[in-house]
Amino acid sequence: MRNHPSALLQTGKVNQLAAGMERGEMGRDFFQRDPLSCARDLIGCELIWNSCGGVIVETEAYNAIGDEACHCFVRPSVRAFVERNHAGAAYVYFNYGVHWMLNVLVKGRENGFVLIRALEPTRGIALMRKRRGVIDARQLCSGPGKLTQALAITGRHDEMDLCSNENYCFRKPVASIDVVADERIGIRRSAHLPWRFTLSDSVHVSRRVRSARAQLPAAP
Repeated sequence: MRNHPSALLQTGKVNQLAAGMERGEMGRDFFQRDPLSCARDLIGCELIWNSCGGVIVETEAYNAIGDEACHCFVRPSVRAFVERNHAGAAYVYFNYGVHWMLNVLVKGRENGFVLIRALEPTRGIALMRKRRGVIDARQLCSGPGKLTQALAITGRHDEMDLCSNENYCFRKPVASIDVVADERIGIRRSAHLPWRFTLSDSVHVSRRVRSARAQLPAAP
């Protein structure tokens, strides 16, 4: 059985995992590729957000071209966002007037976004519990709205550069993991595309995998 972040955390090795992830932050070149590669390869990375953070266990890819579910397809303001920002910028929007959603801009071979859908908490857990009003660690960040509430992410973080500040960044994974792909959640257009990626067997995802299209090894 492969070790992956969930297994490490479930055996009480939170500090060991967090310390290992200090090894390196994701550079801008990571996001200068295409949305699908970035969404898949962010699984197992750690998102650092000030004093809080967690292992990314669920993402979705959105392509600026040919993807009717991407905001670029219908919103000129989002196309302008892509033009004026560097790869690795945070795209934060208010979804249906209820939840903030954290995305990261991909700008390279293909442009688009990666939606960060779920985390497995690794640091700042007491503060996240206070913000969320729940105790169960599995409920702290198991959804895009939950994680933004837990990390106190709002519209003021829109366009923040996530490749230039060690307090707001992504850190590389330290363990071999399995990534599963299936259909994205909560959309009606381009809904058939298997562009949701999850950490295999994670209990921290927003929704269990419905029909896995592929089980893929994460890129080294």
